Amino acid sequence: MAAEYWDRYWRERRSRRRFLGGAVATGAGAAGLALVGCGDDDDDDDNGGGIATATSPATATSAPGTTPTPVDPFAGVKRGGTYKADQAGDPPTIDPYGNLSFLTKGFSAYVYSRLFKYNSGPGVKQSDLQPVGDLAESTETSPDGLTWTIKLRPGIKFHNVAPVNGRAVTSDDVKYSWGRATAETNTNRAQVSFVDKVEYPDATTVKFTLKSPNAAFLDVLADANIFWIMPTESDGGFDPTKQAIGSGPWMLDSYTPSVALKFKKNPEWHVPGYPLMDAVESAIIPEYANRIAQFQAGNTDSTGITAEDIVNIKKSMPGINLYGEVSQLLSFVYFDPDPASPWAKDPRVKQAVSMAIDRAGLMDLGYNVKKLKAEGLAVSERWNNLIPAGMQRFWLDPQGAEQGESKKFFEYNVAEAKALLSAAGFANGFDAVYQYTANRYGATFNAIAEAHISFLNEIGIKTTTEVQDYASKYITQTFVGNFKGIAFGYETPFPEGGSYPNRMFTDNPSNHSKIVDAELAELAAKQQRELDPAKRKEFFFEIQRKNAEKMHYIPSNAGAGTGWAGYQGWVKNIDVQTVPGSYGGGTETIPYRWLDKA
Repeated sequence: MAAEYWDRYWRERRSRRRFLGGAVATGAGAAGLALVGCGDDDDDDDNGGGIATATSPATATSAPGTTPTPVDPFAGVKRGGTYKADQAGDPPTIDPYGNLSFLTKGFSAYVYSRLFKYNSGPGVKQSDLQPVGDLAESTETSPDGLTWTIKLRPGIKFHNVAPVNGRAVTSDDVKYSWGRATAETNTNRAQVSFVDKVEYPDATTVKFTLKSPNAAFLDVLADANIFWIMPTESDGGFDPTKQAIGSGPWMLDSYTPSVALKFKKNPEWHVPGYPLMDAVESAIIPEYANRIAQFQAGNTDSTGITAEDIVNIKKSMPGINLYGEVSQLLSFVYFDPDPASPWAKDPRVKQAVSMAIDRAGLMDLGYNVKKLKAEGLAVSERWNNLIPAGMQRFWLDPQGAEQGESKKFFEYNVAEAKALLSAAGFANGFDAVYQYTANRYGATFNAIAEAHISFLNEIGIKTTTEVQDYASKYITQTFVGNFKGIAFGYETPFPEGGSYPNRMFTDNPSNHSKIVDAELAELAAKQQRELDPAKRKEFFFEIQRKNAEKMHYIPSNAGAGTGWAGYQGWVKNIDVQTVPGSYGGGTETIPYRWLDKA
């Protein structure tokens, strides 16, 4: 079974041959729990925005010496129907490599495949998630860990849509897509800069040569943020900003901007028997109140729900299922790279800003912690560090003893923050533009973004607030470091922890503040090379300590609390979930859901 294979894989990483057989979802018959302890961050849409994959087929137990009786994974399933989701806005583009936006990447997960995906499913702990093959059938690793030879699954076809017309996926398509992923125009290209070269010996073989051994190589290939396989016809045969043709579980049926994205199932998807539903429609509804109203009226099958509303909705809609989860989602305050700015002149300015933030207050503001605990709901109270609180494998508790001396910079202490500003030469504070986007991330993010204004003002930083359009300004300019002043936003919810320091402390084009710190850059490289899990974890801890000493990036608590999604009672298999907050759900969650409707 796939889970057992991957247990062996990660224990015996250097063995010669690795077979990545795709798992098949048990999915069948699993009703959503009345209240499940995991979910989405905010009031974000639930259209597969969080990754989830297939699970291993179930097998009946048997007496010794007898042949096990297979369990039908489709028993009780009602096939067909249209899953009706929602999302807060349009993707800036439907070209997988055209933008960093979560809406673009989330769209891609419906249509396109990757070489690898994650092995999530019932019974798989978050800490145990590992990559399994998507288009990849097997991989062979050299003894020194530098060469990875991947064989593609035979017979996988692109969608039967002109001009691709259902032809087989080949290594030429991987080559074309790798060119897109590493192009100068792609700001994500630094995420794969550890690859020295890629060769394509034949139509079904791809050979990666790394610059040095990399503990996270397959995780990077499985990251739905980075590498989608597009047909070569995307280069001149059709326009990928207007048409999407992949080999994934869903085919784009239509896209009407500001109205809806519609998908129909790919009958030739390589996971037998799936998708279970015939279609998915994701309505584009910018207003949170309208999304809730549509859900309450039964017009959508799922939606994100704020912590403020969860108790009332739970009482008013007793037939729904709720899913709560701490996403691997980091919110952070960051600063422009201008060497003449106050924060560039003295690191105590950033330390002061961090100490001005009431993180405990933000947890209650954003996640209604006190009230939900009083209602008997399990909620998280962990704070984000540079590694988000949801990524417990590498997260260092900023309030814990292991944080060391830099623990004090996470404390809420207005008097000390003012003293630090004064010592830095800004006793009377200074003026600054404070910017964020308010039309994509939801009500919880917006409330916390606004709260930072009062935190800054209280210590003498007089702000001019600029609320930016997400598509035209924030994600294309501010997020990649082209701004002036102080900014607040979400980091990409990477499923692999090494992607955080690799983006923030290297020459990555998306190094938001263009931080140059040789010690942190070296630590980022060391964690990537380290194959021993315990030693690698300590590198992550040291990265979080070192960042906090200077507060290059200031972690905040949007994304740290328990976020909630609601599902109508007829939606089944909601317990098939995976890496919190990630982008691959169109491939890894939605195909395994079904609708128990008359």
